[in-house]
Amino acid sequence: MTRTGEEGGLRPGGDEPGLPDEALRELVAEADTGRRQPGGWQGGVLTLLAVAWSLFQLWYASPLPFWFEFGIFNDTEARSIHLAFALALAFLAYPASRRSPRDRIASFDWALGLAGMACAGYIALFYRELSTRPGLPTSLDLAAALIGLGLLLEATRRTLGWPLAVLALVFLGYVFLGPHMPDAIAHRGASLAKGMSHFWLTTEGVFGVALGVSTSFIFLFVLFGAMLETAGAGGYFIAAAISLLGRFRGGPAKAAVVASAATGVISGSSIANVVTTGTFTIPLMKRVGYPAKKAAAVEVAASVDGQIMPPVMGAAAFLMTEYVGIAYTEVLKHAFLPALLSYLGLFYMVHLEAVRHGIEGLPARTLTPWQQRLARAVMAFAGIVILAGAVVWGLGWIKAVWPQASFWIVSVLMFFLYLALVRLAARMPPLPFDDPQAQITELPEAGKTIPAGLHYLLPVAVLIWNLMVERLSPGLAAFWALTYLVFILLTQRPLYAFFRGQGRLGAAAIQGLRDLWAALVGGARNMVPIAVATATAGIIVGTVTLTGIGLVLTEVIEMLAGGNLLLLLLLVAFICVILGMGLPTTANYIVVSTLMAPVVVEVGGANGLVVPLVAVHMFVFYFGLMADVTPPVGLASYAAAGIARTDPIAVGVQAFFYSLRTAILPFMFLFNTQLLLIGVGGWGGLVLTVAAGVTAMMAFVAALQGWFFARNRWWETGVLLLVAFTLLRPGFWMDRIVSPYIEVPAAELETVIRPLPAGAPLRVFVEGLNLQGEEVHRGVVLPLGEPTGGARERLRSAGVHVMPLGDRWQIVGVDFGSVAAKMGIESGLSISHVELPNPDRPAKEWFYLPAWALMMALAWWQWRRSARRSG
Repeated sequence: MTRTGEEGGLRPGGDEPGLPDEALRELVAEADTGRRQPGGWQGGVLTLLAVAWSLFQLWYASPLPFWFEFGIFNDTEARSIHLAFALALAFLAYPASRRSPRDRIASFDWALGLAGMACAGYIALFYRELSTRPGLPTSLDLAAALIGLGLLLEATRRTLGWPLAVLALVFLGYVFLGPHMPDAIAHRGASLAKGMSHFWLTTEGVFGVALGVSTSFIFLFVLFGAMLETAGAGGYFIAAAISLLGRFRGGPAKAAVVASAATGVISGSSIANVVTTGTFTIPLMKRVGYPAKKAAAVEVAASVDGQIMPPVMGAAAFLMTEYVGIAYTEVLKHAFLPALLSYLGLFYMVHLEAVRHGIEGLPARTLTPWQQRLARAVMAFAGIVILAGAVVWGLGWIKAVWPQASFWIVSVLMFFLYLALVRLAARMPPLPFDDPQAQITELPEAGKTIPAGLHYLLPVAVLIWNLMVERLSPGLAAFWALTYLVFILLTQRPLYAFFRGQGRLGAAAIQGLRDLWAALVGGARNMVPIAVATATAGIIVGTVTLTGIGLVLTEVIEMLAGGNLLLLLLLVAFICVILGMGLPTTANYIVVSTLMAPVVVEVGGANGLVVPLVAVHMFVFYFGLMADVTPPVGLASYAAAGIARTDPIAVGVQAFFYSLRTAILPFMFLFNTQLLLIGVGGWGGLVLTVAAGVTAMMAFVAALQGWFFARNRWWETGVLLLVAFTLLRPGFWMDRIVSPYIEVPAAELETVIRPLPAGAPLRVFVEGLNLQGEEVHRGVVLPLGEPTGGARERLRSAGVHVMPLGDRWQIVGVDFGSVAAKMGIESGLSISHVELPNPDRPAKEWFYLPAWALMMALAWWQWRRSARRSG
């Protein structure tokens, strides 16, 4: 999804190279759409295959199969076809080695592509036969599974490099060599028939949940991003960010932060994000005075954070809905504030960097008052929030007044709004960035840049409407947003020609068809590494379910941590960084959530860390992403270093330093889940939480930079760190005064549950012998159902079936795939007690007041010191 020199793009010009060198282009191509671009009939076949995949995914996601009662595929068949396309394109679009030809496809690769398509499609072709003999594979079944696994690993090596392929091989070796492993990790092992059947012929391995999410949701959002990019949104976001922020101190760096956040909405790759925005922003940062190392590091930190930015989150948001068992909109809610704080922290960091070194912004054609520039900066950050609010609250009343006709009413409104915005864009003068040879010597005027692409926000508005107002599934919401985007791609150019009086509407319409074709091709080719990654990560998931290696990891980490909760979290964070090295975001999240999330749930729950499951998954997700930054494997750092012409290791180290503001957030929201907007009481509580989070991030960044209003003294850095810690985790201090919870015996469960509201998180403590015969004592958080029944009914909504037994409640059943099952609750355990918030405990938010007072006092102290020196 990288644009270089297309219409709507930027080019820095001057003596700084605007395009990356050949090695960087190869890295980006390899990570994005494959380095092979054959011509002739081979290129035609490759293109047709990509378009066919996109059309299949659109058909599968749409309601059309059910309307026409034709082409209806069940989940397993769809996953099989999805992987068949991915493997075929992997062998045709990605060469086997650096020496392989780039302009043609070798006969051997054609053979591998066909074989991969056949083995992956085997499930769909013989679905009925396979369903009649589960666990009894034939020789043909085993041959398809064995060859398919081998081809999947080779496709992984080609598209993603060695790390994930080697990791999958290690786990496969563990499955079959279990009896020969050291005693601590030994297991009975598996026969070839059992292993192949488990990994390939069931939904426990390759064709499991991860590939299912890739099939149902991820492809559509990747295609959504590709269509937006083809329409020109990528270049527009960069242009808008530079026009709004380039005039400020260190303006290009601030524009890089905002542009990367906007690009993160449509991109599922840190590397693609780096190159899409960094090609333009890194040279501009260098021009205004940022050293090459720091310019590249700013872009890396901003681009990696694009993977935590809703609504896509590098496609991990859709996986999280399945792994955690909550609605997609809930995932977006929990992810929003940490992502916002992380970006605000980076924005403030580059500002302090500019203040320390006297770095100015780009010259503007016209001077504007500082109040107006500040308002534009706030608008740049709050754009998505304002858009979401306008859609949900500005148009939400339509759904309430006309529930049945709301879809058609909003469709008509979006049509006329689109016409008005395109007419407005057509009246704007051509942007200076439209000329590939233009040199940026001064800022473009925001008043002429912003209106030139406002219609690109409409598909995002449609997506928000479908998700938050119509409450459609992510797949169906994306389908209707894609339908609207197809309309934009087909009509945008003809409407420009019409409103500008240029004529040649037929040629413009043909170009619109070409844009749509290019987007369908680009979306499919962008998707190949993600589909292959989710399939290969299924091998790791399958190994855990087949061998119980997760229990072994839990025991090892529990032994190393020795009951120390902080050491446990540090160990998990370190292992997540190691596991995530070289992996794309989707595979990264699957691996760390499968291996490390259960460790935090079980070991943490046994040592007093009782938090909602989504907080644990967000924790491991954040640290898995840190691998994109961390040397020596951080690929995003290599890409940025290629643009900046500097040492990638130095860039990685600097980017890791910049990313520390992101790394502290998981430790904080595990202990203060209000940062995930869990347990925030009304609008007042929300405002307090956001205000505390923003000022805490400012304090932490000022401590890292050694500069607030003046250069910090050692004790001033300590004060800032204390303020940041207090604002992010105020409960730490209040807990030392008054206990946050009161213990209620299980015998009173019926009484205490009755007044709690629907969805209230209940801290439940269980004990007894698990299925492995081990003694269990730990706490979990279970969401309660509607307050219409007693304890049994309300706990059943979380998947727990209980019955009273003496002074306890016995767990007699756990629903498969429920929240309780994901938290490790098993039949046979019993509820010993629950914990409720202590009603006599003062609000922990009282500690915000001394923290804010201390921060303001320090600001005044430094400001006076700075004023005396300047005077």
